[in-house]
Formats: sequence, C-alpha cells, structure tokens
Amino acid sequence: MMPSNHSVYEYVVYDSDTEQQFAQKFEDNASIKCYAKLPGWFRIPTPLGSYNPDWALLVEKDDETKLYFVVETKANLKTTRTSEADKIRCGKKAVEAMGTAAKFEAVDDYNEFMEKI
Repeated sequence: MMPSNHSVYEYVVYDSDTEQQFAQKFEDNASIKCYAKLPGWFRIPTPLGSYNPDWALLVEKDDETKLYFVVETKANLKTTRTSEADKIRCGKKAVEAMGTAAKFEAVDDYNEFMEKI
C-alpha cells in the first residue's frame, strides 16, 4: 500500500511489483489527473468468463483529456497465459462496444503506454 495524491483514494493497494511501479509513475506524472486501482468486484463480462482489469485513469495530454477506462498491466504480456490473453482481447472489444470515448490498453511498459496515448 502507498499514499496517493492523484488516486480517488488516499492510499493505493497494489497486487504486484509491476502495479506498484505503475502507481508510482502515475503519481509522478502531471498528465495523470486522476487514477484508481479497480476493485475486485469491477468485472467486464466476456464469453470466456468475467475479467477484472487493473486501473482506470484520466489523462490530460496535448490539451485533451481522455478517459482510459481500463488499463491492464502485466509484467510481461508476451508470456501471459493464452486464456488470460484471450480475456484481455475480449475486454478490449467489450470496452470498444460500449461506444464511448473510453480506451482499453494492455501494457507491460509504462513508457510505451505514455507514447501510445
């Protein structure tokens, strides 16, 4: 657990070293206006079973504010189990199907994520 100034909560509880690193970088980045570690009950239904993404964040970049409804952080996406990778793909499609401006990104590198957005 770490204290937070930019999360919707006073403290951020993380599940892994990778999540801790992302949370710290969210805290240190002025472009990240607000973020939340999504609770276990937050699930996206998919044909392969429900899926619990890691984060939601509000990013301001190039004078534009974007909601990244869910951001999935895995230590190494290339070695993610096939069933988990399939759920990630389904989660991305589910967010797209909502028809909102929210984005879904599966990332294992913070800098790569910031370049994508």
